[in-house]
Amino acid sequence: MPSHSRIWFHRDVTPPTQASPPRAPHEPSLWRRFKDVEKLQWWLWACAIIVTLLLTAGMASFSFLFQESDPQYSVTLRDSVRGLVGLVFLFDLYIIYQQLQIHRIRGELTEQEEISQLINENADDLITVIGRDGNRLFNSPGYERTFGYSSTELLGKPVVDQIHPDDHPAILTARRDVFEKGLSSSVTYRFRTKQGEWRIMESNGRPMRNGRGEIEKIVVVSRDITERKQAEEILRQREEQLRQAQKMEAVGRLSGGIAHDFNNLLGVILGYSEAMEIRLAPDDPLRKNTKEIRKAGERAAALTHQLLAFSRQQVLQPKILDLNAVVTDIGTMLRRLIGADIELTNRLASQLGRVRADQSQIEQVIVNLVVNARDAMPDGGKLLIETSNVDISESLARSLPFLRPGPHVLLTVVDTGVGIDPETKQHIFEPFFTTKGLGRGTGLGLATVYGVVKQSGGVVGIDSEPGRGATFKIFLPQAQETAVAPAPDVTDEKSSTGTGTILLVEDEEALLNLTADFLADSGYKILSARDGIQALDIVRSYDGPIHLLLTDVMMPKLGGPALARKISQLQPETRILFMTGHAQRGTALQASLPPGAESLQKPFTRDALIRQVRQILDAAPMQVSD
Repeated sequence: MPSHSRIWFHRDVTPPTQASPPRAPHEPSLWRRFKDVEKLQWWLWACAIIVTLLLTAGMASFSFLFQESDPQYSVTLRDSVRGLVGLVFLFDLYIIYQQLQIHRIRGELTEQEEISQLINENADDLITVIGRDGNRLFNSPGYERTFGYSSTELLGKPVVDQIHPDDHPAILTARRDVFEKGLSSSVTYRFRTKQGEWRIMESNGRPMRNGRGEIEKIVVVSRDITERKQAEEILRQREEQLRQAQKMEAVGRLSGGIAHDFNNLLGVILGYSEAMEIRLAPDDPLRKNTKEIRKAGERAAALTHQLLAFSRQQVLQPKILDLNAVVTDIGTMLRRLIGADIELTNRLASQLGRVRADQSQIEQVIVNLVVNARDAMPDGGKLLIETSNVDISESLARSLPFLRPGPHVLLTVVDTGVGIDPETKQHIFEPFFTTKGLGRGTGLGLATVYGVVKQSGGVVGIDSEPGRGATFKIFLPQAQETAVAPAPDVTDEKSSTGTGTILLVEDEEALLNLTADFLADSGYKILSARDGIQALDIVRSYDGPIHLLLTDVMMPKLGGPALARKISQLQPETRILFMTGHAQRGTALQASLPPGAESLQKPFTRDALIRQVRQILDAAPMQVSD
């Protein structure tokens, strides 16, 4: 079938639901006329039998008269008459037997015709007989039930009249193969119903030969396979979506693992460059070099954060958000990003539902989509940001992988740019994939969008064609809670120093030493351990209280959450702070950590570390149970 026919499957095609037209009574057939002829024959043969019996009786009486006048001659005549009477009786019996046989055979044929008629009228398959000229010689009643055409409307008409013009060559080739080569043929094509709807048919044709073995006709058995083709197309799309999801999952795992390792390295680079920068005098020539090292590390850290966002392995801080407020707040920044040659319009729904997400990450999603739209409109254009409430139905949920039925908030970003071809759409959310020139992009913008939305429980979809712009749709589940105003920042000077004993657990030695130096310089007593087992040994052997457990999440031998549970049993008053550069799959980090646990995202600066440690120590201790 032509490739453009696939567009047909995206229409909502519903098979006709109106009642089938009432079946017309059987038209007078040959069998009806045969019965009339048979009755006439019975009357004729009955008359013939009566006549022969009367003639036989007359001849018998005639022989009786001769018996009175000439006995010798009458004997001979009487024997002849008896023989004739016997022949007449045999002839009449034979006629009666033949008539009974003919009546039985005709009854069987009539019964077979009625069965054939019932099959033709009720079978799902459609039967057509085609002559050598390509015209229809017979059409089963199913054509009227399925497509609305009566037998008289199709009889004698060319078979290609109701077939899509693009499919004519396939039909003509199949017919030629049957007539010229005597081969059975199978062909799939589009057939127009009487209502003008195109249905997909599958037909099998076989030759019909006459007594001389010549092919005179073709009998074609057809079936409407529209629903089957729709199901196959849906299955194909699902398989493609599954392959794409599996590929993205595999790339995400790789990206997350790389980002985790780089975070540890970058933590060391940033930490020591920050420490050197503090210790060097303002006019020291090395201070400038150290500052450049720190800036490069920060740029690298931003890239690893994007990789973690794509792989859904970053630690989010979700809260109840009003997307209208988020779009409005960053509106000024967005206008600066796109420039004066692009017209930005916001179409924000009233009574918009709330979502639960990390505000900074949602802002990053919007910024990335806007920047992507800007790059697609080098000569200017129009950009629309729209919000709306949508209730996802079962059918709509099937159109996008991982989309669930229920109330959602829809964020739509529409541009009038160059559009996206199908091949590019297959890879558009992959990390480091970009259509921009060398040095003009990292290829992580849309990958970050995909990861943040997925980790927030949402789904992102794209609709675009070359030359027709692009539409990105982000579906986020509605939250039932109301938005909460952000708490004021209560940090002060005392957060930079403190006292107390901290058990520091980190399997990366360089990062362990650097973090220990930062904390020791701020006045804390540090107990260092390379893994969870060593940390437990320290707790059991240490006589004094341990005020804070600062531990990495992912470690060999014994991970951070399990270590926290064991230490809480040994010293219930110990506060706990987790460090992570690698959240476990998706939101599994939050599931593995104790309820209410705080975490510090790697790589972190000295000030961020000291500030969060001070906040945890000032808070009430958290009880961690199994």
